[in-house]
Amino acid sequence: MCTYAQEKIEMFPFGNMDSWAVRRIKESLIIGGDYKSLYMIAPKDSVNGIKPVPKWGASPWGSSNAYAKVMGVETVSVTVKPEKRGSGYCCKMQTELQSVSSVGLDIKTLVTGSIYTGRLIVDPVTLEYSSKPNSAIDMGVPFKKRPKALILDYKAQIMNSGIVFANAAASVTKKSGKDAGQILLFLQHRWEENGHIYAYRVGTATEHITHSTSGWINNHRLNIRYGDISKQSGFQPWEKLTKTQYRARNKQGRMVYIEERGFRNDVEPTHIIIMVSSGSQDPFSGCPGNTVWCDNIRLAY
Repeated sequence: MCTYAQEKIEMFPFGNMDSWAVRRIKESLIIGGDYKSLYMIAPKDSVNGIKPVPKWGASPWGSSNAYAKVMGVETVSVTVKPEKRGSGYCCKMQTELQSVSSVGLDIKTLVTGSIYTGRLIVDPVTLEYSSKPNSAIDMGVPFKKRPKALILDYKAQIMNSGIVFANAAASVTKKSGKDAGQILLFLQHRWEENGHIYAYRVGTATEHITHSTSGWINNHRLNIRYGDISKQSGFQPWEKLTKTQYRARNKQGRMVYIEERGFRNDVEPTHIIIMVSSGSQDPFSGCPGNTVWCDNIRLAY
């Protein structure tokens, strides 16, 4: 007799991209004073004016969208939006070279559209964090399961027209190379000692999106590889262990780096990081126009 194991597919919370909260925020008069819509993957709600973000825990998703108040100027950056797809919605992420004109200056900033499991810990973003965007992101959410694959629908428009660097300055610098979209999943086993947050990497699944698609690629699958993948064929530089890439809030409330100490398959996950992005470069670098859409983010068991 033969026994066949049936695969179980579970939608990740809010992974169907059909539920969005909207905040209407008025920018400073010095930069136009327009109202802008700030979108969040969260329980459906419409909030007028500047209100607190939905309660932490209502949704596991954060994004590159941000409301900032720097040197008295209030501004909004929106690189993640809902877009109609069939009877529901999908998530659209776009890399943009954003420009803000004020008192005779034209300030340009390159922003990549991204969604991730975690949260932005400050609202509004202040000068302390604006120069180091990732320093304000509490990356990852509690998670104790061991899925075998990440599954999602996606489509992409990859420009392949070169990389630019712009970090809130009047000039834009061109860089060599090409930018790619990115899908990433890390399973980590974390613990804290003397204010440090350490982690073992339990599971890894990543992919760079290097070409445009002719339409939606449904049920795209990234198998999760457990344990030490550093010596396996196909190991990519962006899959290596990291000590200074992501941060989390420790028990004292301070944001510290998540220091990965090794690959392990004999410990259970405590946290999951999922990220989908229109770029894969360092902050303030990317290819304007790169766009990635995603929908129906699921896990297979």
